Amino acid sequence: MAGRQVSTLAYSASKIRDHGPSPGWILPFFLLLFVLFARAELGPQVQEDARKVLEILDRIQNEKGPASGQPPRTAVVSERELNAYIAYRIETEGEEIMKELRLKLLAGNRVEGKIFIDLSGRKVPWFLKPQMNVYFSGALETEGPKVRVRMESLFLEEQPIQTALLDMIISVVSRFEKTDAVSIEDWYDLPYGIRKMETRAGELVVSY
Repeated sequence: MAGRQVSTLAYSASKIRDHGPSPGWILPFFLLLFVLFARAELGPQVQEDARKVLEILDRIQNEKGPASGQPPRTAVVSERELNAYIAYRIETEGEEIMKELRLKLLAGNRVEGKIFIDLSGRKVPWFLKPQMNVYFSGALETEGPKVRVRMESLFLEEQPIQTALLDMIISVVSRFEKTDAVSIEDWYDLPYGIRKMETRAGELVVSY
């Protein structure tokens, strides 16, 4: 069983870029933050949970939308499965700066999370530490085919910060990764044929 899981995930890796943005853009698309899971050996349970999300994404990508006048279809991803999927993306695509993501999905389209960013060995502004923990909470919003997180609180270590400082950190990371800088509160296109995302306690509900 474990061997089949590994084979399935290895096959999915060849198609992973069809499933959405590279790891450094997972949060701009979902939480609008540069945050990633620590790279580590994926255990059997993480592999199984990631496989479930990959199957959902394949189904969304391959199925036609609902007939005219019919309600959209929905799929439910658990908090554990979502984190496992992010871990899998990090493992297969190799992220060097954003090292950890922990998401908590709450009722009423609310999310909380912890970020660990590692800029060791790189030239950073004097007021930034090479290693930083960022904590956040906010509200997930979708409008038409776009999504964003409206930030309500941000902490760098134990100090509250404004979104402008996190935007600056994102800009620094973007320079290292040679990607376009963005703002934390930008709107982003929903991928995979997804029409809407909502959160319940411990779950992400995707409409497509």
